[in-house]
Amino acid sequence: MEAIFDICYLTFDLIAGILFFAFSKGNVLFILYGILTLTLCGGDAFHLIPRVARAFKGSNDKIKKQLGIGLQVSSITMTVFYILLLYIWKNTFTEIKAPVALELIIWISALIRIVICFLPQNNWCTDEGNMKLSVIRNSVFALTGIGVIILYVLSGNKYDLHMTRMVAAIIISFGCYLPVTLLSKKMPKLGLLMIPKTCAYIWMIVIGLQLLFR
Repeated sequence: MEAIFDICYLTFDLIAGILFFAFSKGNVLFILYGILTLTLCGGDAFHLIPRVARAFKGSNDKIKKQLGIGLQVSSITMTVFYILLLYIWKNTFTEIKAPVALELIIWISALIRIVICFLPQNNWCTDEGNMKLSVIRNSVFALTGIGVIILYVLSGNKYDLHMTRMVAAIIISFGCYLPVTLLSKKMPKLGLLMIPKTCAYIWMIVIGLQLLFR
């Protein structure tokens, strides 16, 4: 069931990304949504495809290494995802100027996380990982998310676009992601939270599709 869910999720992202580009008509906002969607799809594919392979073939050292590298890649692309959400906000609410301090917090925290993700001390390909670095990189990531949440709170439902839904989706995604990444090694069943986390990302893409076809 997990493998089927992962395949459906990646297929949805791929189709949605193509739709954004196909119907964007040169609109920068929807081109950004297309980049956002394909970034999410490409990054997640690095760790979901090995998970699908493991579900059908069982685990081995090669798949374990692919999963580790996949987690590293998806951690980086997930960070880029939130930077793109910043620019989607700027192109959706062109009359509202983002506070400079808030924009700096989003950028700096995102760059710090990306740099940390590249450190070999993360031990991505081992079962142990590095809890200290995990806490640090996810703390700064939470700061990135909070910054983006504040932006969408500031714009509220301006233009009747109901973009406050993005706030709810981001909160759900972080609320499900952080317990998994910090505690799942000790409490494996927490991994089930990745399903609602993934659904929250699907919701973010659906919000963009609704704007595209409204």
